[in-house]
Amino acid sequence: MHRAPEARRPIWDRIGALVTGRRSWALALLIAAVGGALLGLIPQSGADQQSPVVLPPTAESARVAELLKQFPGGDTAPVLLVISRDDGSALSPEDLAAAQQARDRMAGVDGVAPGPPMPVIPATDSRAAIAPLALNGDLTGFALSDTVTALRDAARAGLPDGVVAHVTGGPAFGADIANSFSGANVTLLAVTGAVVALLLIVTYRSPVLWLVPLLVIAFADRIAAVVGAAVAEALGMGGDGSTSGITSVLVFGAGTNYALLLISRYREELRRDPAAHRTALRTAVRWAGPAIVASNATVVLALLTLLLAQSPTTRSLGVQAAAGLVVAAIFVLLVLPPLLALFGPKLFWPFIPRAGTEELTTTGAWHRIADWVSGHAGRVAAVSILSLAVLATGLVGTPVGLSLIDQFRVKADSVTGFQTLAEHFPSGQTDPTRVIARTENTEAVSAAIQSAPGIASVQPAGTSSTGLTQWQVVLDAAPATPQAFTTVTALRDSVRKADPQALVGGTDAQALDTKWTAVRDQKAIIPAILIVVLAVLYLLLRSALAPLVLVGATALSTLAALGMGSWVSIHLLGFPALDNTTPLFAFLFLVALGVDYTIFLVTRAKEETPLWGTRGGIVRAVSATGAVITSAGLVLAAVFCVLGVLPLIALTQLGIIVGLGILLDTFVVRTVVIPALFTLIGPRIWWPAFRPDDIERTDALVIESA
Repeated sequence: MHRAPEARRPIWDRIGALVTGRRSWALALLIAAVGGALLGLIPQSGADQQSPVVLPPTAESARVAELLKQFPGGDTAPVLLVISRDDGSALSPEDLAAAQQARDRMAGVDGVAPGPPMPVIPATDSRAAIAPLALNGDLTGFALSDTVTALRDAARAGLPDGVVAHVTGGPAFGADIANSFSGANVTLLAVTGAVVALLLIVTYRSPVLWLVPLLVIAFADRIAAVVGAAVAEALGMGGDGSTSGITSVLVFGAGTNYALLLISRYREELRRDPAAHRTALRTAVRWAGPAIVASNATVVLALLTLLLAQSPTTRSLGVQAAAGLVVAAIFVLLVLPPLLALFGPKLFWPFIPRAGTEELTTTGAWHRIADWVSGHAGRVAAVSILSLAVLATGLVGTPVGLSLIDQFRVKADSVTGFQTLAEHFPSGQTDPTRVIARTENTEAVSAAIQSAPGIASVQPAGTSSTGLTQWQVVLDAAPATPQAFTTVTALRDSVRKADPQALVGGTDAQALDTKWTAVRDQKAIIPAILIVVLAVLYLLLRSALAPLVLVGATALSTLAALGMGSWVSIHLLGFPALDNTTPLFAFLFLVALGVDYTIFLVTRAKEETPLWGTRGGIVRAVSATGAVITSAGLVLAAVFCVLGVLPLIALTQLGIIVGLGILLDTFVVRTVVIPALFTLIGPRIWWPAFRPDDIERTDALVIESA
């Protein structure tokens, strides 16, 4: 058996003995019991019914929303009933009377704020009509969803044939986003589990082996969901359906990767002595364990950089996903090995490893590929790096920022109602921008609003008992467009000259603040991610140059995936733009998870290099890990693509970009770029972990013996 001389690893020796001994099943049972207790003791979170909170309380539009509560009626949230005919024809007097009756029925729904009857307002072209209502401002989650559903049922209960009703406005959009996840996460789990099961069956070609890691990871996912949500809530962070969905995808994807690495090393060791299967498993845990821990630490620390974000939902995702991945690693390292030890090699039936089979490090397709790549390292590195750079250019000119009506991949009633509204009523008339300033500066602020470019009309909207005055301002631009953002920015600059404490809010201002928040978060978090990944690689490899090379290759691959995924999203699928959060989340997942495979590869290369030299070490590492990393990459890419079953465009885009990026990392970076660069750089890549002179002598001996 060829293996580098190893330093004693007392910690991993003890862990290996603990989880593979004859009584290790008791440890697995204990952890499972603790997990079951946590499921019973920690209440299930209602995050699936929450809308994402993307703005911090300090954002200007968020401050306006809070100050509006000080004005009469400010503790309510407006919704709009939109009436039209399904054939687009004009509404008759009977239709308008039916619309008024629908509005009156809606006024009796629980959750609607009391107020005087409001008449239905027809459009100038008579082809649509609207009626406003106000909901209690404290409605959230299930209560808001139930109220909006009841409003829609009441509106449609007695309408004449051909007349259609929609309920739109901020609360309706929030309810539709929350409702879009109702049952969707169950579907996500089912599809994810099916995809992982299928790929595990294909990988192991065993009717039973796939069940063991799948059940372990599925149980870990359920525990991770409640633990992560509890931690986030304890830290004062909310969540939503997308947060829990992404967390499940990460737990399934990363957990399966860890299991694949461990079982692959176990199978490799079994080929040496199938009879001593516990010894083989102990060796697998000792050698795969550090790589799994390093990989898990990299992703967890990268996720925790999301705590630097301003967006509450983004911070919550970081905490929940980090907690979930810690749970996944615990189960793979402490529950999976006892089960493998309990069942023994028969789990691999009908392809039970046999003694004397060929070494993975010296035979097979991956060995031939690695040997060819290292033999043509210069040309291969140049072509592959250039290709990745070309793919990265797809980012150039990519629009970023989805409007509220573009969030959904499926039809939502609030979107349909808003589109009908926009077709028949003046732009901004039904959703004006709000300006709030001190009452003592009323005249100056009013003049400042009117002097700002892009303003269609201004109307005072009352004063508060706290000395504030508000105005409703209609912009001369379509909602959530660059022109609207320009007008909001100019309006803020103008009113601030009249009153330094003046604030501008409303839907367009919220969209602009969301975009600025996303840009700020990217500038703060992306460098932090790279620093964290570099730090982990330096601790793991103790090499001056290798971590820089590895992070550089992974970052280039990430940019290539963003470019390719953006092009697919915009030009092939027809989405109007990338969501504001997509670039940050895609960069995070691709860098952190991409380094997973790099860690799997280079830890094996570091193990092989002292005996086989730089070129021989990387070739043997690719040969040994090729199958498992490819399987892991396919599993992770497929799992992220499953995000497409969720109804929001942002999650579909994230699934596409990360899925493509994982495939690039699996088949290009890990297979081609890193082996070529390590071969080109030579022994210096490992300094000071290994002395270059020693590795050069080993290279010479390997070449001579060959």
